[in-house]
Amino acid sequence: MKLFTEQRGSGPYLILLHGLFGSQDNLAGLARVAEPYFTVLSIDLPNHGRSPHVDSMNYPQMAQAVLDSLPADASSFYLLGHSMGGKTAIQIALMAPERVKALLVADIAPVQYDDRHSSIIDAMLSVQLDNLSSRQDADQQLARSIQEAGVRQFLLKNLVKEGGQFQWRCNLPVIARCYPQVLAAPEGPPYTGPVLFIKGANSNYIEAGHQSAIQALLPQAKAKVIHGAGHWLHAEKPAAFNKIVLDFLQAQTA
Repeated sequence: MKLFTEQRGSGPYLILLHGLFGSQDNLAGLARVAEPYFTVLSIDLPNHGRSPHVDSMNYPQMAQAVLDSLPADASSFYLLGHSMGGKTAIQIALMAPERVKALLVADIAPVQYDDRHSSIIDAMLSVQLDNLSSRQDADQQLARSIQEAGVRQFLLKNLVKEGGQFQWRCNLPVIARCYPQVLAAPEGPPYTGPVLFIKGANSNYIEAGHQSAIQALLPQAKAKVIHGAGHWLHAEKPAAFNKIVLDFLQAQTA
């Protein structure tokens, strides 16, 4: 499977992976500031964005799809993922440690999570696509279940109009069916290379109780916290997020 990839810049490869319901342009701000130093590959994960729709999406499968989509000369690379993309990035490092020069994980831990998105999935599935006359129509339907306007606007980036008909660009039925696999933890032998976790101070996705799982899989892991940011730290505090990422990467290349 070849995933949709946006490439920019020059230099060592830096792979960027988005989270659930996202797409490669979620990390476009980071890609822009990194491109003077790196060849940045922003990738749509399976069943997201412009990448192929497939029938399953566990972490080993998504990790392998990313590896299969890299250019032939990307024998080694730096790797960053946010949320579901962070778990995918960890899985890649566990599966192909000799290729990953360093790993950055944005606001996710390598653990099994409790359900956080079923209500969102149900709200998206309940939108009456056949009767939509506008995106505002869809927003009003989502608002019955999702109060946060910012969350609705993020989800609506998946709504596209093709052939005069609105549809979800992401493969929503498979995402719904495979959601338990999205909640699962990456698995494999430890990755012993450099790792940086970046946590939003207002987010509860990384907790003190996750430390043992992190150290077991990623023994060299360190962490930075961005104050005033939640789970969407790269969008809420982009300057701080981008500086932490570039400082870490440039320390590895020095």
